[in-house]
Parts: sequence; C-alpha cells; structure tokens
Amino acid sequence: MSSSYVQLVDIAKHFGKVKALDGLTLDIAKGEFVALLGPSGCGKTTALRALAGLQELDRGQIIVDGKDITHVAPNKRNMGMVFQAYSLFPHMTARENVEYGLKLKAHKTAAEKRKDRSGELLELVGLATHANHYPHQMSGGQQQRIALARALAISPQVLLLDEPLSALDAKVRTQLREEIRRIQLELGTTTLFVTHDQEEALGIADRVGVMRNGLLEQIAAPSELYDRPATSFVAEFVGLTNQVKVSVANSSFKVFGSTLNALPGSITSGEGTALIRPEALTVKPSKSGEGKVVSTSFLGSICRVMVVMPDGSRVNSQMESQDAAGLTPGTSVEVTADKVAVFVK
Repeated sequence: MSSSYVQLVDIAKHFGKVKALDGLTLDIAKGEFVALLGPSGCGKTTALRALAGLQELDRGQIIVDGKDITHVAPNKRNMGMVFQAYSLFPHMTARENVEYGLKLKAHKTAAEKRKDRSGELLELVGLATHANHYPHQMSGGQQQRIALARALAISPQVLLLDEPLSALDAKVRTQLREEIRRIQLELGTTTLFVTHDQEEALGIADRVGVMRNGLLEQIAAPSELYDRPATSFVAEFVGLTNQVKVSVANSSFKVFGSTLNALPGSITSGEGTALIRPEALTVKPSKSGEGKVVSTSFLGSICRVMVVMPDGSRVNSQMESQDAAGLTPGTSVEVTADKVAVFVK
C-alpha cells in the first residue's frame, strides 16, 4: 500500500464552545481500511462527514489522491457513503437503488451498462436473486447490503461507513461485518469506517484510530493498539482491564508473583495503577491461595472469573472455559500474572 492517499490535515470544527475536531490529522493509504473508534462526542462522525463534504471546517485541509478537495462540493468528491439508517428509496427495487448513483454520476451511461454494473454489485453482496425486491420485502441486513452495493456502484475513491451495522441484531451484524471486509479486500477500495463498537473496529480494520476530544489518541494495527496502548485512555477504552495498585521503580513493578515492565508513556516510578488485561491473569485452585472466586461468567469458548483479594479488591481473569471447571464461588485460588508489558498510570 502506498502512503497518504487520503489526508486530513489539522482539521478543526467547533460548535459553539464544543470542539468536535481540534486539529485532527489523519493519513490513510490507498486500499487501506481504517476504523475510527471512540466515545460519543469524540469527533469521529464529524471527521467522516468532513471528508464527505457534508461538514464545513473552521480550518484545515482535506487531500485525496494529491488533490485538495477541502472546498469541493459533496457531489463532486466521488465518495460512496453508507449510513446507520439504510437510506434506500422505498419506491425503487434493489436494482434501481443500486443504479441510482450511476444515473446521477453519468446520465450518459447506457441503461444496459447500468444494468450490468448493478448486476455485478448485487452478485458481490450476495443478493442477485433479490434484484426486483423492494426495501420493505427485505430484512435489515439485506437492505444494508443493497446500500453498500449502491455506494460501491460508482467506483468511489473512498468508501465512508458511518455506523452501518448498529441498527442490526448481533448475529446479522457479525455476518455483515465479515462481508464488508471481504468485499473491501476484493475491490481494494480505500475505506473509512466509524463505529462505537470495539469488536467491529478491531475485527476488520487494517488500523484503528482511537479518538478523544476531537483528536487521535493513538492509531495503530488492532493488535498493537490492544497490546501496546500509548495512553491510559486507550488502555482503558479498548478492551477490558484490571486496575491494580502497584509500586513502580525504573519502569518495572511486582504484581501477582511476577515482575512486569511498564509500557512507554507510563509512570516510571512511584505509586500507580497497572492496567492488566484479564487474559494476562491466571487463576488456579489452591488451598493456600489468597484469592476467592466471587463469580464466573460463561461466554462460550471462554470464561471470565472474578476473584476477590484479601484487601477487598477484585480482579477478572479470562480463560478457556474448560480451564475454569471447578472454579465455583468461594473456591480459594492463586492468581498469577503473565510477564507482559502493561500501561501504568
């Protein structure tokens, strides 16, 4: 992948005293799938709307494929967009909805070519047999597939996905998430995906950017973001953590029988709070163990076990369900920590 196909350069947007974007800079490579993740009000949707041309900026530049499009009208930007709401025309069939963008983009496009293109896209999203169905005859997942096909029909420079799965039930959401990634990889379309769902972001993106107060806290590959958070906010926001009081000296500390190193950006000495992932803690039955099992949560192939320590603090361990057999409430256990680097605040 080449670098900087899409560039958001120091973009800012204020709504009164609210800084929706406060100097955001983001580069996306050609063909890359980038997800923006963050709490409500962090600016992720405003950034996407700015790229689409639907939100004017107070300052900054937007560059796509070397061209400054900051002041280009939305309909001239060659962006495909899929919204949270399905946004299909109810009086049009699936095929007609997909062809709509082609008619707008090039009225000279022959009807036969439009039909061929819409057929290709309906096949791509697995709904070729639904070409003549109207939106009310399709499920939510099928309607969103049609919306995706319509966005892709114009061969956009950038595909923009604004919480496209949030209105769907869990099973359909997972299936469509995987379909979106398959299609994006097949077509090689540069994609910006905005979501509040961590599993969605980590599961399909090449890189995930975590936003806070109109800025990027960190952008990295999903595994790096999870295993090596750059700030305490990222460590706590992405995934689950146990907050454990520790004494740090020379960027290391002892906890649960192990000596761990603190990640860059952590405090290097003094009293702090280590943010330890549940899967980094091992819990085993032990008559001499200081911890006691409070509860277990069965989550299919994995199980989460809550343990209370002598000082009253509680920690969660995550393990394979088969390893949790016998860890019933009240069981005395020993808690040990894997030797991984963690963030300490």
